[in-house]
Amino acid sequence: MPRSTTPRWRALLAALCAGVLLGFPAAAGAGSGGVGPGGAAGASPTVAGGKAKLLRSGLAAAPDNAPAAVKRAIAAGNAIDRAGYCTGGGHRNWRSRCYDCSGTVSYVLGPKGAGILDSPLPSGAFRKWGTRGRGSWITVYYNGGHAYVVIAGLRLDTSQPDDGADGPGWSKDVKAGLVNGPFRKRHYPGL
Repeated sequence: MPRSTTPRWRALLAALCAGVLLGFPAAAGAGSGGVGPGGAAGASPTVAGGKAKLLRSGLAAAPDNAPAAVKRAIAAGNAIDRAGYCTGGGHRNWRSRCYDCSGTVSYVLGPKGAGILDSPLPSGAFRKWGTRGRGSWITVYYNGGHAYVVIAGLRLDTSQPDDGADGPGWSKDVKAGLVNGPFRKRHYPGL
């Protein structure tokens, strides 16, 4: 599994600083390895069971029993939930003010999220990523013109967020918007 290029001490320091600035105990963000809402390092809320939950805020809560990579992916999705949409967004670097569909998927799978993708990919390039089929926790749906990801039962997409805003957002409706299809499915082994 690829590792983030950020030194561990830097990630820990960022998590501790975020905890102090946001009023959380220092341990709340330490060790999570992910990013929280607004881009600050830290953990997202969790819920009991094996499915993520869409919160009233439009953010997602990770399942308690999910692997760490899944919790980090959900935290990364929460961090960019309020970002806008722009073509090519998220492809020049991992952090952007706006994201397109594949930039969104790349961000949550990359070093700021699950840590299972080394560099951003355009939609069609997901055909060579990972393994065919649906994953247990994370499934990427792609074709030559669109991509989205389902993480622990919630969809993160730029075309179907439940909050009605443009750009990345979470949705409970995994099958909505398949007019952009047909889609193929890929997953990372073990997830």
